Amino acid sequence: MTILEELKWRGLIADSTDEVELAKRLDASPITLYCGFDPTADTLHVGNLVPLLALRRFQLSGHHPIAVAGGATGMIGDPSGKSAERTLLTREVLDHNIQCVKAQLARLLDFQAHSNPARLLDNADWTEQMSYLDFLREVGKHFSVNMMMAKESVRARMEDRDTGISYTEFSYMLLQAFDFYILNHDHGCELQIGGSDQWGNITAGTDLIRRKLGRPAHGLTLPLITNADGTKFGKTEKGAVWLDPQRTSVYRFYQFWVRVDDRDVVRYLNYFTFFSREEIAALAQSHAANPGAREAHRALAKAVTDLIHGENATQEAMRASEILFGGELAGVAEATFNDIVGEVPTKEIEKARLDGAGISLIDLLVHSGLCTSKGQARKDLEAGGINVNNVREGQVQRAITAADLLFGKHLLLRKGKRTYTVITAN
Repeated sequence: MTILEELKWRGLIADSTDEVELAKRLDASPITLYCGFDPTADTLHVGNLVPLLALRRFQLSGHHPIAVAGGATGMIGDPSGKSAERTLLTREVLDHNIQCVKAQLARLLDFQAHSNPARLLDNADWTEQMSYLDFLREVGKHFSVNMMMAKESVRARMEDRDTGISYTEFSYMLLQAFDFYILNHDHGCELQIGGSDQWGNITAGTDLIRRKLGRPAHGLTLPLITNADGTKFGKTEKGAVWLDPQRTSVYRFYQFWVRVDDRDVVRYLNYFTFFSREEIAALAQSHAANPGAREAHRALAKAVTDLIHGENATQEAMRASEILFGGELAGVAEATFNDIVGEVPTKEIEKARLDGAGISLIDLLVHSGLCTSKGQARKDLEAGGINVNNVREGQVQRAITAADLLFGKHLLLRKGKRTYTVITAN
């Protein structure tokens, strides 16, 4: 199967320049291609994954990938898909962000491959060397304002009377076209890939290469991901899902994938994993037969978390997930347990109340809100419906002391199968 055939069956082609010519070029010999990202934050997020994983797919097929960090374009801001002007970042902030993202890219691309190592370039290296007048003469003269205004990303902003578009962002298209020209001229890069909102910018680059160098170049866009319910992909109640575990813990990252809509899970297996067509078909069949088993969801979550954070971190995230299904707590790491604290209601108690004989479990169940009264707490205990640190407790006389605390500060109470509260002693 060729790389284009794989991208097609995965549903990963939105637009392409002449597909027949592109297919011929890819069949002839390995091609150099690039995908750009503006380092507007010190970490990538899951929305960046589709194009960057596409670079990896090309690399696995023997092609030569380049990731271009927008040290220059990031100072301007791409108007594509944006309803308002971006906040301008300083060069120092962009440099810091690029350094932070390098490690994440190393998980997605192989920079040590023997025959086709990935490369990371910064477009500031060639853009900052050109004066404004030279840029106008060498690049600007090849673009008509009419053509630029016809691009969807520009037209949408110009039609908004409240925000409009600044000359700065209007010029972004020319900067990206210049990137493709330089990469083609200096590095033999013949293909640019990106999200479907980049189509206008990509074709501006192919036009510039044709006009200045008299040779063809190719563009391919991937679909922008939206959830089946119409919500924006990669967003949760807590905000964006980041690849940096300091911004989005590995547990929450894993949970994001486990909790995707049933209608999306097979599509996301195509987009975000390297499972074969046969493996995905088997998971799709399993999901259709018994969606409640969530086999496809768990396979998706494990595959993506393994890729971004490594297998050891994934195992810890899976362990944390199992805790909320009654899993063993013995030997669990404190960091793993802390990941779930924010997932369930939390009540505080003075640690001094747990000294000596401690506090009765019945009183603590009422304090936690799991039981509405002492009588109800007694009934629930006698019925075997109460768990302390995921161990069933049936003794109505049970007292809780400091010795019961996990990591010296937490107690996990559960009523029934899934109703939890964490008691935190301060």
